[in-house]
Amino acid sequence: MKNRIVIILLFTFLINPIIAKDGYKLWLDYQPIDNASLNTEIEELFKGVYFFGKNPTYEVIKKELGLASKGFFNHNPEFKNLNQNAHLWIGTRTELTQYLGLEQQAKIKALGDEGYWRGTINQGGESHYAIVGNSPIGTLYGVFDFFRSIQTGTFDSSSEKSDSPKIKLRMLNHWDNLDRTVERGYAGFSIWDWHKLPGYVDPRYIDYARANASLGINAVSLTNVNANAWVLREDFIEKVKVLADLFRPYGIQVFLTARFSAPIEMGNLETADPLDAEVKNFWKERVDMIYKEIPDFGGFVVKANSEGQPGPHEYGRNHAEGANMLAEALAPHSGIVIWRAFVYSHEIDEDRHKQANLEFEPLDGKFMDNVIIQVKNGAIDFQPREPFHPLFGAVDETNLGMEFQITQEYLGQATQLVYLSPMWEEVLQSKTFRPSPNSTVAGIIDGSATNKKLTLMAGVSNIGTDRNWTGHLFGQANWYAFGKLAWDPYQNSSDIANEWISLTFGKDPETKSKILSIMLQSHEAAVNYMTPLGLHHIMGRSHHYGPGPWVEGGRADWTSLYYHRANTEGIGFDRTATGSNALGQYASEIASEWSDPNLIPEKFLLWFHHVPWDFQLKSGKTLWEGIAFHYDQGVKSARSFHQTWQTLEGLIDQERFNHVNQLLKIQVKEAEWWRNACLLFFQTFSNRPFPDDIEQPTGDLDYYKSLRFPFAPGIKPNW
Repeated sequence: MKNRIVIILLFTFLINPIIAKDGYKLWLDYQPIDNASLNTEIEELFKGVYFFGKNPTYEVIKKELGLASKGFFNHNPEFKNLNQNAHLWIGTRTELTQYLGLEQQAKIKALGDEGYWRGTINQGGESHYAIVGNSPIGTLYGVFDFFRSIQTGTFDSSSEKSDSPKIKLRMLNHWDNLDRTVERGYAGFSIWDWHKLPGYVDPRYIDYARANASLGINAVSLTNVNANAWVLREDFIEKVKVLADLFRPYGIQVFLTARFSAPIEMGNLETADPLDAEVKNFWKERVDMIYKEIPDFGGFVVKANSEGQPGPHEYGRNHAEGANMLAEALAPHSGIVIWRAFVYSHEIDEDRHKQANLEFEPLDGKFMDNVIIQVKNGAIDFQPREPFHPLFGAVDETNLGMEFQITQEYLGQATQLVYLSPMWEEVLQSKTFRPSPNSTVAGIIDGSATNKKLTLMAGVSNIGTDRNWTGHLFGQANWYAFGKLAWDPYQNSSDIANEWISLTFGKDPETKSKILSIMLQSHEAAVNYMTPLGLHHIMGRSHHYGPGPWVEGGRADWTSLYYHRANTEGIGFDRTATGSNALGQYASEIASEWSDPNLIPEKFLLWFHHVPWDFQLKSGKTLWEGIAFHYDQGVKSARSFHQTWQTLEGLIDQERFNHVNQLLKIQVKEAEWWRNACLLFFQTFSNRPFPDDIEQPTGDLDYYKSLRFPFAPGIKPNW
């Protein structure tokens, strides 16, 4: 009987040899090479590896070579001496000086500290494939790119490849609390186990560092922007030091979030006034203590005077005075202050869209050089689609960085497949017309349009303790895409998706084509069934899960009615000169065009205009018909994603197929829920029938309004 079971299992494997995977290895799953000639060529390189030096980063590379070799060939790499038939050379430009021509050295040097070059070097009648960086970290990036080319089948030893990052700080912001809960996290608990640190080091920390280094992510803020002063204590810094030491060979700097009121909460002072001498001394002493333990500590990320967080306004001071006080303490150590521009208060009677510009534009040029203002991609709050933030292009003398949200707070959380790169690409490619007519958001944040050297792209992490890291398997694609765009904000979303699919699911053309189609349509589909034509902030209260266009009560700018302003006449937020005049904060070229509802891109129509229900869209439909059509199309797209995915059964391992298949079923139901709830609600204002050519919304509005979600992530039940 036992033999029969073995035979049956063996037969089952032979007819279906796809190995189950749980997603833990991310895009670093080094599968056997399926190209015979490429396999032979690469295997020869792995059989003769020589390092031109010794340092911790080279030890990291050796370990990665071991993982790759075991995956590609099922054997370990062979490390040789230079004269022992070494085919793969690894080192820095200075270490390989005698083997590089002057022109080649100059070319590599121009790539900067983190740049790399890889290609063939002919020496003594023999060819050697070399991976050369200007620093060991640059070399590490080159090695990961080398592995990527092998995994995607694009490696070509006859061609050269060189690259360098366009943005200096490429950072993940973890909104992780010290009790391991994660604000707006949908993939389990925080991976940082502060209770067990510094004594116990989770192996996952190394895999996290590997994944980030493979993308060129070089900075991480470990703690929530709604900060806890405890992170500045000596015993906590002892824990942080362990992570900093682990991450250093991977080129990753550690940052912490600083609570502005820390001098009061832990320094026994009566004030946190940034101009007070004792307050300044408190921060100087804290910073000196941190750098004594972590010499390459990156600095602080600060949320101040926003959503109840303490800040300089309590003392009659402005953001520049608050940021500069911290910057002065950090400057002797080359530390940086990343000061968030997400500032708004319901006590100020101004459209939230305007508040950041109102506070920061007058301070342009008043921030120290080691301060970066971190600006969200849009002015409201990571909505499914937002026009680019008007601060981009509005200041000239201040370092500006981008803040994207990788975690899907407003885009289906971890139950929906929404590839975010097209949304980010849309923002990055937007023309600001300032400081020059051809300026783009990407040009501002990489410094090419402003001549700034201290540049930043930050992403709010979607990482947690779930085995696949991101909750939804396709959340990995957003982590991956963020890293690629932080390295080069001009990359194409389709190219990034294509690469991620190859690394994750293999190179089968049918599989790649179908998955790519789903990914590239997914963001527009989500916008359609959530917030079409510029609608925004109509989600459920607090947890932000599902539709809530009826949300009212409490502070106005946390309600949906404040933003969509639907009435019997029409719908939308008038931000033209006749309304809040938020459009006036953009360049005149944008303001003049977008002030006309017939000229503005329709994707932003209701963001900037209150429009009659019978307003005619470019399609010839009325606004009411157009809204209904978009919601209906969003649902149909979600259904098509599920149908397409089902055709991949047998082409993808069953574990990952089932995981995504179940979540796509949920996504269809949630898309239908969004459509039905929103259209039934807005119909109470439009008083018009649903168009005949759409699937009619079903259900009862009172039922949708009655739904409660006490177990939704981000909400604490009040039993």
